[in-house]
Amino acid sequence: MRKPFVIYSTLILIVTLAMSLFLDKNWFVLFAIVLIFTILGYQDMFQKRHAVRRIFPLFGRFRYILEELRPKMYQYFIESDIDGRPINRVDRSTIYQRAKKELETIPFGTQLDVYAEGYEWMCHSVSPKAFDTLNQNPRVVFGNKDCKQPYSASVFNISAMSFGSLSPQAVEAMNGGAKIGGFAQNTGEGGISDYHLKHGGDLIWQVGTGYFGCRDEHGNFDAGLFAEKATLPTVKMIELKLSQGAKPGHGGILPASKNTEEIARIRHVKPHTKIASPPYHTAFNTPLEMIQFIHKLRELSGGKPVGFKICIGHKAEFISICKAMIHLDIYPDFITVDGGEGGTGAAPQEFSNYIGAPMIDGLAFVHNMLVGLDIRHHIKIIAAGKITSAFHIARAMALGADTCNSARAMMMAIGCIQALLCNTNRCPTGIATQDPNLTVGLDVEDKKVRLANYHAGTVKNFVEILGASGLDDMKNLTRHHIYRRVSLNEMQTYEEIFPSLPKGALVRGEIPAKYQLDFAQSDMNRWGIGLINE
Repeated sequence: MRKPFVIYSTLILIVTLAMSLFLDKNWFVLFAIVLIFTILGYQDMFQKRHAVRRIFPLFGRFRYILEELRPKMYQYFIESDIDGRPINRVDRSTIYQRAKKELETIPFGTQLDVYAEGYEWMCHSVSPKAFDTLNQNPRVVFGNKDCKQPYSASVFNISAMSFGSLSPQAVEAMNGGAKIGGFAQNTGEGGISDYHLKHGGDLIWQVGTGYFGCRDEHGNFDAGLFAEKATLPTVKMIELKLSQGAKPGHGGILPASKNTEEIARIRHVKPHTKIASPPYHTAFNTPLEMIQFIHKLRELSGGKPVGFKICIGHKAEFISICKAMIHLDIYPDFITVDGGEGGTGAAPQEFSNYIGAPMIDGLAFVHNMLVGLDIRHHIKIIAAGKITSAFHIARAMALGADTCNSARAMMMAIGCIQALLCNTNRCPTGIATQDPNLTVGLDVEDKKVRLANYHAGTVKNFVEILGASGLDDMKNLTRHHIYRRVSLNEMQTYEEIFPSLPKGALVRGEIPAKYQLDFAQSDMNRWGIGLINE
């Protein structure tokens, strides 16, 4: 820590200098050594590129020594990024290199086991498209027939992370990076802070079950407070959070140690208390009421795009929501599909590991339902779940996504080292903490540029992947373009693994056998799957 280093280094310098002056001149050697290390420590404190060194002067240098040794230490422990397992080492290195604009190429080809079950790849063409002939800044317009203020979004944006979970500096750096790069920042359910507004980056305001920032003293939804914030010019879209992939059905927790006076003011709660957002909404009780609530939010916001975020659980409940949309002729502008592989520091391991469908399974299902019910044209789909690379974006779009959100990769771009201390308020990089002794290490001006670098590089590589596949538009990506190795001698396309539904098939009664029970159990007048218990 900075203050102890200053105190102890000064004391040691004084002692060794005194010893050399009054006892033995040989102490000058130790004094010189201590002076050199002290100078290095002060250099660490005043540099702005490395948060760990800035927060832990001198001692933080050991982290970078270990980082250099990492390839040899971890060469037998390369993790997989398939089906919700940790981000592999290659992708982690790419994020850091891209954010810092370092050399991204690697020698000796792929560092992944291409013969391992679960390895995935994308088809390329012998007639690729030249990069300079493609749209190098692909964007998607959000807004259906009831929207009065459509929003043109980047294909890659910052996923939901709340102020409170993240430090002021981290939130500000992300907003500054979003402003530079022309992409959007999802606020998370913790409300809109001053740091979300400081740089003027585009915001997607997430409203969760706690209604933070738009709640009354009893925790109920407050329409007046919502309208006041939803009409801010930097708020481009509103996202109603039904469930989060990292902890679906659980709600969220803000530890008392992180609930400062400032956070409490923003969330409209009491400071220095543990804040739990309930696992369910109190503003509506049925799918029909939920869709009517979305309509209300759109009106209160002045006609901005409004959608909802969900991790797929009971398929019948999502079908019930779709039935309610059709019945009322009211459609959300977008649906964010989160995956059970999402990360959090605020839920038991059983929830993080075993509850909720993985993102690619949920994404394929949601797209199929919307297409099969012939309502896909009303609704955009956002994919959120461990998206860290251009290939992940392409894979999500092949399954039906229009755009993608990322949280952990954006954190890593501003310096996260995956210390796994997010839930302790002791994050050593100053990102997931409210401790001013730690947050001082995160330099906003440096990190916002790194975030913009990472975004720009990833989008550029996504466009290059499209070109390599012979495609000139991301809308032409299909499930036929992605392959997965399902065994040593068998590969299948995503179309074989996740068969598509023809447009309007479900309306015509052509319901695949695997969905028939889900449709029978769906009811737009209530949640749950009642037929099983009746």
